[in-house]
Amino acid sequence: MDRQPCIVYKGLHKADTYLYVERADDFSRVPEALLAQLGDLEVVLEIELHPERRLARADITLVMQALREEGFYLQLPPRDALGSPVEFRRRPCSDG
Repeated sequence: MDRQPCIVYKGLHKADTYLYVERADDFSRVPEALLAQLGDLEVVLEIELHPERRLARADITLVMQALREEGFYLQLPPRDALGSPVEFRRRPCSDG
């Protein structure tokens, strides 16, 4: 079975943006400009990827392929049909 280690970081400058790499603190294949945009990185998850695993917002096959070929995978915030970021807000209370 195809298994691949993975460390997921969140960028502290970009909300809901996650960087997947194979080894902790190994950003050697991640472009410097991308690292600068993400700012400080914080580990949010350490997992072993395999085709049967499901990820909440990413296709496991694409993630594994990107890690093998590019050395990283970047998960961006979800977008609506018009390309705008999806925001989750509490509806205002009505006085009444």
